[in-house]
This record gives sequence, structure tokens and C-alpha cells, in this order.
Amino acid sequence: MNASHPPGPGLPDPSERPARLTVGVVGAGRVGPALAASLQLAGHRPVAVSGVSDASVRRAGEMLPDVPIVTPAEVLARADLVLLTVPDDALPSLIEGLVETGAVRPGQLLVHTSGRYGSKVLDPALRAGGLPLALHPAMTFTGTAIDVQRLAGCSFGVTAPEELRLAAEALVIEMGGEPEWIEEAARPLYHAALALGANHLVTLVAESMELLRQAGVTAPDRMLGPLLGAALDNALRSGDAALTGPVARGDAGTVAAHVSELRKHAPQTVAGYLAMARATADRALAHGLLKPELAEDLLGVLANGADGGER
Repeated sequence: MNASHPPGPGLPDPSERPARLTVGVVGAGRVGPALAASLQLAGHRPVAVSGVSDASVRRAGEMLPDVPIVTPAEVLARADLVLLTVPDDALPSLIEGLVETGAVRPGQLLVHTSGRYGSKVLDPALRAGGLPLALHPAMTFTGTAIDVQRLAGCSFGVTAPEELRLAAEALVIEMGGEPEWIEEAARPLYHAALALGANHLVTLVAESMELLRQAGVTAPDRMLGPLLGAALDNALRSGDAALTGPVARGDAGTVAAHVSELRKHAPQTVAGYLAMARATADRALAHGLLKPELAEDLLGVLANGADGGER
């Protein structure tokens, strides 16, 4: 963007944008190469990537062609901005190891993409002169080029020292994302909320499709697509007011039939069904959707179901 023109809608002032940077990736999983490719579109230059597995090397080659595969230490030696895109549990030891070997340079931007951690996990690097940023994209990744497109409009959970906040948010905007500031102490709760919504949604949908197949539905994905799309849209727009179905209506007989059939055909799903039904009943009661006089029988069915049908 030409600095002589005013910034466009949603873009930071040019003086607040980071300079063109060399970019390195430590951990070529599904996330790192996609973010590096997105930064490349914004004018930054990927220069190095580390990856151990065959899948990581192949992914890096497809999404960052001509970028050399090197060791993590060499990635830091070549890059101004380093994306630390490793699993959450591996992040603290990775940072400590890089600091102990002297790989972190003063003034180097170190970005991790863990939802669980804020910027404090990068404190060893901060003491070595590094600049710590936590930028977590609230999106699931496929490990393909489509991820770069999906970053457009994706929210990022941003945590950083106050003096680096503008730089962190500018990087997110350059990747096409929307920065959402998350306080350090709120990171675990923030991440739990995302996991509850996204990860558990996949499990629920997969179980629903399996049950539909057992019921003889030949294309469960086609059947569920419009239904789940509408339910998600309604939930995002209206919250608890979007609750529908036998639990919200207090239809205890239907719920009892569900539990009975699940015990016969998919007993592994019963505990999850009961837990979600109880949570749904509580929310429907609290918001006046479930009539109290119907709730007693419903909750009795759920308690009976939890006991295996024997009282």
C-alpha cells in the first residue's frame, strides 16, 4: 500500500504496519505453511521452514515452493519473523531449547499459534531479546492452499505485550484476519470455548451421520447439510432462543425413545446424548423455553437413562 494514500477500510495506518520481513516456520504442520503463504501474499518473504515427517516436508513443498527445509536453529538464523507452529505440549520445551542454544536474536519476532498459551510462554525468548506474539487463528486447517483463502475474515486470538499490540494486530490484518484481543489470563478459557464449539461439533456430526446410515439413509451428509447449516446460523444469530427439538419442548416420551434406541444400536453415544440433553434442558429452562411442569418428567427420563434404564 502506498504510504502517500490514506489507509483503506479495515487497514492499519501505514506507519503502524510491520516492515517487509523474512519469515521462517518451525513446525510445518497444517497451520504454519498456510500463515507463511498468507504473509507472502502481503509482501513478506518466506525464507526457511523446518519439518520432520514426510507429510510435513511434502506440505511445505506444496505451499511454500522453493523455500528450503532446514533445522529449527537455521530457521531462526535466517528469519526476522518466526512462526512457532508446533503442538501445544511441545511449545514450552521448544522455546527453552532455542533460547539455550542461542538461536533467538534480539529484535526477532517470535509468533506462536497456540490457543492455550498467551505470550508469557515466550518469556525465555523475551529475556533473550525476542519479541513475543501469540496469534491464534480460530479456524480448522486442512493443510492445503484452501486454508490461505479461509484466513480472509478469520478471527485471531491476539495476546502480546502492550507495546507490541499494534504490530501483532497489523500482522493479523495483513493475513486477511480479524484481530480479537485476549488477555493473558483468559487464554485457557478462550481456547476451551473454541474446542467446545468446533472440536465437539465434529464429533456430534460424525456420530449423527453414522446413526443415519444405520437408519438406512444413503446420503446423511446431504440430509444434514441444510439442517445443520440452518441450526448454526440460528444459534449464532439468536443464541438460546434458537433451541428447538424434544428436549426444549419437554417431550419426555420422545427423549426416552431416543435413549432406548441408542442403547440398542450405538451404546457408545448414550453418555454424550444424555450430557447434551441435560445441558440443553438447563438452558431451555433458564430462558423460559421449557415449561417447568414438563421439565420434571424430562429430567427423570435423563436420570433414568444415566442409570442404564433401571430405577
